Amino acid sequence: MAFDHDTVASMRAAVALVNSAEAPDTMTSQAELDAFFAEHHYTGGRTHDDAELDAVRALRAPLRRLLLADRDTAVEVVNGILAEHRAVPQLLRHDGFDYHVHAVDSDAPLAVRIAVETAMAMVDLIRADELGRLSICADDTCEGVVVDLSRNRSRRFCSTACGNRVAAAAYRARRA
Repeated sequence: MAFDHDTVASMRAAVALVNSAEAPDTMTSQAELDAFFAEHHYTGGRTHDDAELDAVRALRAPLRRLLLADRDTAVEVVNGILAEHRAVPQLLRHDGFDYHVHAVDSDAPLAVRIAVETAMAMVDLIRADELGRLSICADDTCEGVVVDLSRNRSRRFCSTACGNRVAAAAYRARRA
């Protein structure tokens, strides 16, 4: 199943944010938050203060629970996020992207925008009964979350590093 650009972008951003909590923590400074913001093309303003960084960091555990939840639990969490932030979906076009859905104003705090955009992306996965596209990394030494939006559902690792580590270990085991 092909997903719209905003769903794919939001899911990748949510997984990247959740996985930033894995050791070593990669969301500890304004520079790391700046890089995340730029990489995932969030719109709207930023405060660039410690409160914003703390709020974004605080999202990681709840988003992890959401991404790995069963369907009924995910629906409850998504509905809670959308209600809490009074999300009102609107179609917008910006930055070279055609019409897509935003559900909060661009002046909402960054953590709110991340939470709501993730919830809106989860709506698509839940409606399509595609939560199986979210899983834990196949590397036994990693707890990272994997989002597999490929057609053949073949993604097993949260990063190339984990895939390489498992392949190297398998190669060493065969040689032994």
